[in-house]
Amino acid sequence: MTTPALPPDVGQIISGYQPPVREGVLRLRELIFQVAEGVPQAQPLAETLRWGQPAYLTPARVGSTLRLGPHKDATFALFAHCQSTIIASYAQAFAGWDRIDGNRAILFDEVAQIEPERLSHLIRHALTYHLKPARA
Repeated sequence: MTTPALPPDVGQIISGYQPPVREGVLRLRELIFQVAEGVPQAQPLAETLRWGQPAYLTPARVGSTLRLGPHKDATFALFAHCQSTIIASYAQAFAGWDRIDGNRAILFDEVAQIEPERLSHLIRHALTYHLKPARA
């Protein structure tokens, strides 16, 4: 999978980050696109700016926005909509594995803390947040 080129406005924001933030944000960005590739309903995944941060949006009413950027209590973070259950569900499923800022974000101090297999669950949940589960 090839991660798409950065849109100019998003690239400008990311290039302004300090190197540890930039490295973490770019790794999380790559993971978001990897997960999205396996979620047809999330296509096309849009990359834009929200709240001055890189943001990833699915087509209307499929998923919930994910954002990436620095955090006051960590080097960088993966943010989800605070009024969703995305972070809470992740925290319950993987209790004690990550630093979490309430219902807002997963916090990181270095790229090595990004665990792709575990975080893929959170990303997939966000990308399909508004879809109704299939009935058996």
